[in-house]
Amino acid sequence: MFPVDHFCAIINPPQACILAVGRGNRVVEPVVGNYGTEKPAVVTKMNLKLSADHRVFDGEIGGKFLLALAQNLSDVQRLLL
Repeated sequence: MFPVDHFCAIINPPQACILAVGRGNRVVEPVVGNYGTEKPAVVTKMNLKLSADHRVFDGEIGGKFLLALAQNLSDVQRLLL
């Protein structure tokens, strides 16, 4: 309900991890067009932060989770399958 761009979530026992999701911001970025040329385009970006307890699982697993989440969110068609 508040316009928060990014924050760090605090883990409370017995949680193993918690995902902090900031709001989506529209920014202008260069995007590669059809013929390999870059054009400015408006894209929506959001911040994701994962606070994890390393006693429960390794940080590499958290990194793989964030990578898979970012890939799924960047390609809407993958979410429809």
